[in-house]
Amino acid sequence: MNIACLDFEGVLIPEIWINVAERTGIEALLATTRDIPDYDVLMRQRLRILDEHHLTLPDIQKVIAEMGPLEGAFDFLKWLKERFQVVIISDTFYEFAQPLVQQLDYPALLCHKLEVAQDGRVTDYTLRQKDPKRKSVQAFHSLEYGVIATGDSYNDVTMLEEADAGILFCPPDNVIEEFPQYPVARNYDQLRKEFSEADRRIG
Repeated sequence: MNIACLDFEGVLIPEIWINVAERTGIEALLATTRDIPDYDVLMRQRLRILDEHHLTLPDIQKVIAEMGPLEGAFDFLKWLKERFQVVIISDTFYEFAQPLVQQLDYPALLCHKLEVAQDGRVTDYTLRQKDPKRKSVQAFHSLEYGVIATGDSYNDVTMLEEADAGILFCPPDNVIEEFPQYPVARNYDQLRKEFSEADRRIG
């Protein structure tokens, strides 16, 4: 059985930072990896903005508590689990993801951690490792699994490159233009089709 590696935000759940931006009215938090490919640059910008506006982890978690999976995500994930080993590989944080993982029936999630002061301020973040999406796929390959991966943005590209088959899901036009080698699925029915075809090719 092959392994399906999925990004989290933009594939199964809405973008957390965008929801925080919309709730707080802080437009600068609208930026995601679709806009800023360098993840460290993006996160340093986010941390600075949180500090400037005195937003704490509990403030962000209040927004997340009112979020849910994308429409159709639960059924798609159920379908995927019946056919693949499924692992979510994300650049989100465990401190953000837990309520949303619960709503998706606890799929395996590999992501990062935040550093949080006693007063709730987010002071820094800790990557599990450098280039974790690519290295996760490399690890699965070392165990002789075939890997099919899907994501929506720049930070998913190394995972798609390393996988036996990569699929873009609802990506912005600039990502499609820069990486035309990947098929594009614009809904979960198309994503099911792409996974099924890739599974047949890989064997």
